[in-house]
Amino acid sequence: GRPGGPGAPRVPPGGPRGPPRSGDAGAPDDPTKVHDAGGDGPTGPRAKAVLRGGTWIGVLERTAVTGILLLGYPPAIAIVVAVKGLGRYPELRENPGSSERFVIGTLASLIWAAAIGVLGRALLGGDLGLSG
Repeated sequence: GRPGGPGAPRVPPGGPRGPPRSGDAGAPDDPTKVHDAGGDGPTGPRAKAVLRGGTWIGVLERTAVTGILLLGYPPAIAIVVAVKGLGRYPELRENPGSSERFVIGTLASLIWAAAIGVLGRALLGGDLGLSG
């Protein structure tokens, strides 16, 4: 028969691989190219320029969070996060592409600092201060 005729197999939407899966969403067509190079996204030069001083802020944030956990007062972490967020708010409001970079960096920083703080507190034999 002829291709595409009544007896031909149907190709699913998205080609023979089927529709894109969530892991494919937003992936670059060419994996050898850097995604978002030169754009306004989290890895673009504009986001990096907007979030200047991020390395030092991250070091201070991790030091503060680790110290807070070593001292046994985890609720004070909210103060660190609030101060950081309020300090960056004007820059993030004017450059929405930078907000993703900010959130990812903050979460990664908090996870590392919390892991070190909890480990240090456990090694010191102290209660984590979570019981109230």
